[in-house]
Amino acid sequence: MSDAPDIEELVGVEEPSFQHVLSCVFGIQDHESRTYLVLLDNPGSTVAELAAELDRDRSNVNRSLTTLLEKQLVERERRLLDPGGYVYQYTATPLPEAKELMHRTLDGWVEHVHDAIDDFGTESA
Repeated sequence: MSDAPDIEELVGVEEPSFQHVLSCVFGIQDHESRTYLVLLDNPGSTVAELAAELDRDRSNVNRSLTTLLEKQLVERERRLLDPGGYVYQYTATPLPEAKELMHRTLDGWVEHVHDAIDDFGTESA
């Protein structure tokens, strides 16, 4: 079970922070939204670099990045290393694009709520 805040939590918060809105809209955990925000300031970071910046275990950061990739909030690029092998570098989706994605996601939820209101009482018993 996830400890991610639900989008419904936004209704009762008078002045939510951007991080809280990000978590609620995408149904992600606070540490995942924090990872996104840190990545905004550190584009092209590796898991190891992010783990050091966030003071979190690499496996936890890796899981956060997987979630953020699924939500289209980060991009991953493979960089070849000179001695051989490769490393993944992560870059946050630019803030204007992330905001637009947040607006579309929230608008979809609001439309669903409006439909639920309109449909209430119209179902046959």
